[in-house]
Amino acid sequence: MNKNRIYKTLFITVFLSIIALTSVAQQYPIYSQYIFNGLILNPAYAGSHVQLSASAMYRNQWVNFEGAPKTLFFSAHSSFMDERMGLGLIVNDDRIGSYSNQNIYGSYAFIIPTPKGKLALGVQAGINILSADFSGLNLDDIGDNSFASISANLKPNFGTGAYFYNKTMFAGFSVPFLINNGYENVNFENTLNELRSARYYYLHGGLMLPLNMEKNIHLQPSVLIRGQEGAPLNFDINTSFVFYDILNVGVSYRNIDAVVSYIDFKLSDSFHFSYSYDWTTSAIRAASAGTHEFMLNYRVRIKDIHDDVKCPKFNYFM
Repeated sequence: MNKNRIYKTLFITVFLSIIALTSVAQQYPIYSQYIFNGLILNPAYAGSHVQLSASAMYRNQWVNFEGAPKTLFFSAHSSFMDERMGLGLIVNDDRIGSYSNQNIYGSYAFIIPTPKGKLALGVQAGINILSADFSGLNLDDIGDNSFASISANLKPNFGTGAYFYNKTMFAGFSVPFLINNGYENVNFENTLNELRSARYYYLHGGLMLPLNMEKNIHLQPSVLIRGQEGAPLNFDINTSFVFYDILNVGVSYRNIDAVVSYIDFKLSDSFHFSYSYDWTTSAIRAASAGTHEFMLNYRVRIKDIHDDVKCPKFNYFM
C-alpha cells in the first residue's frame, strides 16, 4: 500500500469516526479569517463596516492530506438608512472528500445607537445544498447502497445573533443555524441512517487597546468560544498588534487542533489582503503540511447611501 493510499484510508476512517461521534452532524467550516470578517459568525455583524464591504476567501485545510477540506467563501454587507440597518450576503462552497456543501444566506441587522456604542440585532436565512459523489472511491462493491451518491439535497435554515461594538471593544453571540435539518437515506454500512446538520453557538469578543500616546499602535486581544451539538466545547484565543491601521500581525491558539499565525496588510484605501497559516497540533499533523487561508477585502462608499456617514477604521473591530 503506497503512502497516498495510507493517507486516504486514514482520512476516510477519521472522517467517518468524526461523523459518528458527533451524532451524524453536518460540519460547518472552521475559519481563521473571522478575525477580519465577523459576518462568518454572526448575522448582526452586517453593516458594521458602514460602507460596502466585500470579501473573498479561500481555505486549503491540511495541505497534502488527500480529500481534506477546501473552502471558498464570499461575503458582502453594508449599512443603510443612516446606519440604522445592515444587509449582508454570504455564499460558501465547502468540499471534503466526496462531499460538497454550499450555503447561500442573506442577513439583516437592526442597528440601535446607544451612548456607549452600537447594538445590532440580526437574522439570516438561506439554504444549504448537500451533494456527494463516491465515483472516485475504490470500492470493493460498487453497488453498495451505503455509498449511493447524493445530488443537490436542498434544505432551508435560518439563524440569529446580537452584536455590540464601539471603537474600543466588541462582543457578540449568535446561533447562525437553528434548524437541525436531516438528510434521509444517507448512511455508511448501516452505521448511520441520517446525516443531520448541527446547531452552532458562537460567543465572541475583544478589545482595541492603544499602546502609545499617538494611538497609532494597538494591541487587539480577542476570544471566540464555539459550541456545537454533539461535540466538545472549543475556543480560540487571539492576540495581535495593529500598526497605523496598515499592518495587523497576530497569533491564535485553537484548543482543538491548531496554532494560527495571521497577517493583514493595507494595499490601498479600498483593499486589504489577509493571510493565515494554521500549524496543526492534532494527530493529523503526521500527514498534513498545515492549513492556508487567504482573504481579499474591498470597501467602498456608495455616494447615495454613505455620503454623510463616517466609516470606521479597518481594524477597529472584527
